[in-house]
Amino acid sequence: MATIIDCVGNTPLVELKKLNANRAVKVYAKLEGNNPGGSVKDRAALNMIRSAMERGDIKPGTTLIEATSGNTGIALAMIARTYGLDMELVMPSNSTRERTLTMEAYGARVTLLETIEACRDYAEEKGARPDYYLLNQFANPDNYLAHYKTTGPEIWRDTNGQITHFVSAMGTTGSIMGNSMFLKEKNPSIQIVGCQPTEGSSIPGIRRWPEAYLPKIFDPGRVDRIMDVSQAEATDMARQLAKVEGVFVGMSTGGAMACAVRLAEELDEGVIVFIACDRGDRYLSSDLFG
Repeated sequence: MATIIDCVGNTPLVELKKLNANRAVKVYAKLEGNNPGGSVKDRAALNMIRSAMERGDIKPGTTLIEATSGNTGIALAMIARTYGLDMELVMPSNSTRERTLTMEAYGARVTLLETIEACRDYAEEKGARPDYYLLNQFANPDNYLAHYKTTGPEIWRDTNGQITHFVSAMGTTGSIMGNSMFLKEKNPSIQIVGCQPTEGSSIPGIRRWPEAYLPKIFDPGRVDRIMDVSQAEATDMARQLAKVEGVFVGMSTGGAMACAVRLAEELDEGVIVFIACDRGDRYLSSDLFG
């Protein structure tokens, strides 16, 4: 009999035909919102907690702590609860209300601060205490190894090894690092494309980090190309994905799809796979679909 943890991964890979004008190029979305916690972050959350427990890093009575913009927090709250662990999540105060309520529904304590950088500083300071364990997705190899173990192999399998380009939003960079590691081992010619916001754009789940906060797991040598995407492009594409393709997703997925469509226009042929990070219901209290 399967548990909720057994349902993480093996998400659908679906072709998007209406928003891609280049018939010689196939564009596929990896629907990570189909994970039980509703996002791609279920994979990293499970691997970070389970691996730490296997190593004996998490002691009885320890409270887990992590800074998050939302999806990682929900995933960690869910996974922590399945293992009977206490969880404190530190999140920017401008995060959507449904994210906070979901974390609290899983039994997590939520602390709201002004910025994600302030959240990271707070979590690191508190995580140094002996009664806390900081998961630190920004520097934890178990973040990207989740995708090396699961997401990459699934994409390779479901495209029959035909993938030519992989596109991913870059937040903690765990998804792009782990998938790049696996896919490049299978075929070094596969192009790895990262998406980041244009200057001044605010896109939940995609970041242009200040140098001091650049995730330590990020290796620029694993990314062949970085494409900028604006807040307006990401918003418009998220709305179009729902109305035209019937795929209900958030703004970071809209940004990744916008980059995938732009990339498809440049190619004579190819198979593009991008990560559809989460579901659109995470954003209903925002103005994304208003």
